[in-house]
Amino acid sequence: MKPEQFDAWARTELDAVESALSAWVPADAPAGLGEAMRYGVLDGGKRLRPLLVLAAAQAVQGAREAALRAACAVELIHAYSLVHDDMPCMDNDVLRRGKPTVHVRFGEAQAMLAGDAMQALAFEVLTPAQGVEPALQARLCSLLARAAGHAGMAGGQAIDLASVGKPLAEQALRDMHHRKTGALLQCSVLMGAACGATDERAWAALAQFGDALGLAFQVVDDILDVTQASETLGKTAGKDQDANKPTYVTVLGLDAARRHAHDLRDHALAALRGSGLADTSALAILADKVVERDN
Repeated sequence: MKPEQFDAWARTELDAVESALSAWVPADAPAGLGEAMRYGVLDGGKRLRPLLVLAAAQAVQGAREAALRAACAVELIHAYSLVHDDMPCMDNDVLRRGKPTVHVRFGEAQAMLAGDAMQALAFEVLTPAQGVEPALQARLCSLLARAAGHAGMAGGQAIDLASVGKPLAEQALRDMHHRKTGALLQCSVLMGAACGATDERAWAALAQFGDALGLAFQVVDDILDVTQASETLGKTAGKDQDANKPTYVTVLGLDAARRHAHDLRDHALAALRGSGLADTSALAILADKVVERDN
């Protein structure tokens, strides 16, 4: 797949994800809850995680219905985490995806409930009455639950909150971000891979790819936090520095952080080349876009 072909593929896939999310996130949830849920997940964001699911599924010729549901489920988990992370008890942010955060728009209680409901909806989306084999449903749920829970995203956020104002060595920082950010990105790749047939070699390679890409994403995030304006990022710039949080920039320095991001991207691409899969070009292009992005 060439870059121009990737752009057309990505537009088609993003349209499919947006349409599915719009259909599955209920507007009629009671007492304004549906409006808050839809505000939190629709019409915004890079949709990197859904694209990783669909690119990995394409690489293994996976089942389309299962892959689309997995793509939407992982985006729902990501969106719920952002809603909760932005609240005053967490990162206390007022801007997300270029618009007021959910708790600013709807109040803290409604934001908490919207996040809770999106988390539950993710697993509902993965378990339809028909269209996805029960064994695959269970595997997808297991992958997503582990990546979102104490071993993954929630555990990483707990470490993040406990580390404010404290010096962290690079290995400790890596462990935190492997959980907080990397686990869900790696899970996106593996959920897509689970939708098709993979041997042990391909599965291990895709896991390595997702692990390296997840860390690269966070390193770039830390770089952009100190080099880009809020208008470009769509969220408040400089928040980590202002909150005295350890980042790859504070631990390694800006230039070393940039080199580290490119090294991680190269490691991810090397893993793809060792996968034995016929076409991983969409995944490779996504890896480049993660490192070269400006927001």
